[in-house]
This record gives sequence, C-alpha cells and structure tokens, in this order.
Amino acid sequence: MVAVQSGTARLSPRRKQVVTAVLFLAPALLAIGLLRIVPFAGAAWSTLYKRVGVGLLAEQRFAGMDNYVTLFSDPLFRGTLVRTVVFNLILNPVQIALAMCVAVLMTRVIPLRGLWRTAVFIPCTIPLVGSSIAWGIALRGDGPINGLLQALGFGPQPFFTSPHQALASIMLVASWVGIGYWMLFLIGGLNDVNTELYEAAGIDGANNWRTFWHITLPLMKRPLLFVLVADTVANFVLFIPVQLLTNGGPQESTTLLMFDAYRRTYSYSQPNLGATSTLILTLIMLVIVAIQFRLLKDED
Repeated sequence: MVAVQSGTARLSPRRKQVVTAVLFLAPALLAIGLLRIVPFAGAAWSTLYKRVGVGLLAEQRFAGMDNYVTLFSDPLFRGTLVRTVVFNLILNPVQIALAMCVAVLMTRVIPLRGLWRTAVFIPCTIPLVGSSIAWGIALRGDGPINGLLQALGFGPQPFFTSPHQALASIMLVASWVGIGYWMLFLIGGLNDVNTELYEAAGIDGANNWRTFWHITLPLMKRPLLFVLVADTVANFVLFIPVQLLTNGGPQESTTLLMFDAYRRTYSYSQPNLGATSTLILTLIMLVIVAIQFRLLKDED
C-alpha cells in the first residue's frame, strides 16, 4: 500500500503538467479544428455529391466519384494540373536558391549590412495585393520596365498579355515577396552554425564552395526543410496575382489549381467541382511535402 501511494505521489506532478498543457493548447487546438479540419472535412465530403438545380435550395445528390471523373476528363483541368506542378517545381527551387544566396551574402561582413537586409525585406511588408498592382503597372506595355528595355535597345515585351510570358511574370511577382521573406529564416539558420567549423575548414585549405557544400548545407537541413515546405504550401495556394493580373489568362496560361477551384465555385456555380479541385490540390501538395521531408530527413 505504501508503495502504491508513493507511486501515485510521483505521478501527480506529471498529471498536473499534462492538464496544464491541455488547458493551454485547448484554444489553439479548438481553433485549428473549427477553422481547418472541419472545413476540409466538409469540402472532402462535398466532393462526393452533385448539386441538382440552382440557388440556395439546390438539392445535393450523392455522386460517388463522378466529380473526379468529370475533372480528369476535362483537358483544361488536366492542363491546369500539369501547369501547377511545373510552376511549383520551377518556382520553389529558384526562390529558395536565391534566398539562400542572399542570406549567405547578408551574413558576411559587408558595408551597411543592416540597410541591405531591410531593403531586401521591404517587399514582404507590402500586402500582396499592393505588390501585384505595382507589378501590373510596371510590366504593362507602356510601363517603366518596357521603357527601360527600349532605352537599352530592346523591343517592348507583352509580359502579362502573352501566353508565353505571363506565367513567368507571375513567378517574378511571387519571388519579389518570397525571396526576402525566406531569407530571414535562412539567416537565422546560418547564424546558428558554429563558426569554429568554418575556421577549421579554412585551416585545412577548403575554398568557399567546398565549405558551403560540406559544412553549411548539411547543418542547414532543418531550416531549409521548414522554408521548402512553407514555400511549397504558399506557392501551391498562390491566388491574388493570378486573379488581379491575368484572371487565369491569356489562353489559360496562368490558370493554376487554386484559381481553378475559385472559378469553378464562384464564377461557374460548381461548388462540388471546386471542392474536388481543392482536394486534389491538397493531396498533390501533401505528396510533394512528404517527398521533401524524405529528401531532407535529419539523419541524427
């Protein structure tokens, strides 16, 4: 009996810690459940139904996998799916590579380093709507960018009005904000690297490239994983520049899955197909994130 009582006494502080943790986490968990999990579950459930009729009183009938068949039978949706994957496979590595280069530069001893860091980060402080409008003005036919190109002897470029340049122009707008934002996280990771390792590499005669490849990158796995996953999620759900600058055009060249889901739901009044498109987007995103976790798995 004494042993049991002593064991209970030893467990009591642990139980108090658990109860305290649950009480502190409960508001956040409740918010995640109500704002994330419940809407996602509702969207997943609605993919199995079809609306019959129009308006608020339209009847919902069980359709099984018909919504998925309808989408994958649509060549425009298949093109949107491929375009979204290619968009992210190009944009994510480019953004992170540039952010990494800038972060490395900003951790070196350079004149006015704080000022340069601020300058690179300033685009992140501007709402994406404002940045999109500014770039829409800068890249229009009579905008300052084309004026500069003509002054340098080049012809004006169509940018957002060209099916061959519009998607790359959207990438430019996204990178304008993204590079400075992800740079901050990478600077934090670089500052945590033990400088004694760099000193030892310098004594051994390692050049800057070998030092970066064999010391910096391996020790930056965790920050890089966070930035890569967060950047992937952000770019998969990129919406504002597409809606404001191109509206999915020209010739569907900038229609991405997030915009496709929005348009099907609100422009075409097909909420079930919109939910199906959103679920497909989420599943693809989760697969890519899982691959990223696998590739950057921390071996220790």
